[in-house]
Amino acid sequence: MKFIIITGPQAVGKMTVGQELVKITNLKLLHNHMTIEVLTKIFDYNKEAFRKLNEEFRIRIFEEFSKSDEEGIIFTTTWDFDDKEEWNRIYKYIQIFKDNNAKIYIVELEANLEERLKRNKMENRLENKPSKRNLEWSEKDLLKSVEKYRFNSKENEIKENNYIRIDNTKISADIVAKTIKEKFKL
Repeated sequence: MKFIIITGPQAVGKMTVGQELVKITNLKLLHNHMTIEVLTKIFDYNKEAFRKLNEEFRIRIFEEFSKSDEEGIIFTTTWDFDDKEEWNRIYKYIQIFKDNNAKIYIVELEANLEERLKRNKMENRLENKPSKRNLEWSEKDLLKSVEKYRFNSKENEIKENNYIRIDNTKISADIVAKTIKEKFKL
């Protein structure tokens, strides 16, 4: 069993890289918005019920998946490295898989803001993330997050053995996926 976390800032390409990785491996993908989009049809994003259920859905999915005979799962998410609760959230997910003898892999993506603003409007993103289709709101949210959160780690901040950081500003998602597959021998 493999648990691969792809993290990085908004519109860096986490989901798209995950989709490409699925194409060249036997892994499944749970991208961040798969639970978000279900719940935002019922609860406002800023409501406690939304946050609680979003977390519970993910934990239950991970608990069941980690016990399955599947080869592994890719999970995409942002991670605010300045927030202790975010570290706890990520490591809660990791522990579920470690408890079931899974190998853990962390992929961190980074891209410059100009490229991320372009990617924020890409068809694949908008198709898979309906809540991002209000481009004016989505762009403002992305720009606000740059000032509010630190979605990329500092050097040597992530201590997992199977870790890679990729600046994918000028690299296509399929090449990034191939790099990940080769690095981790997936």
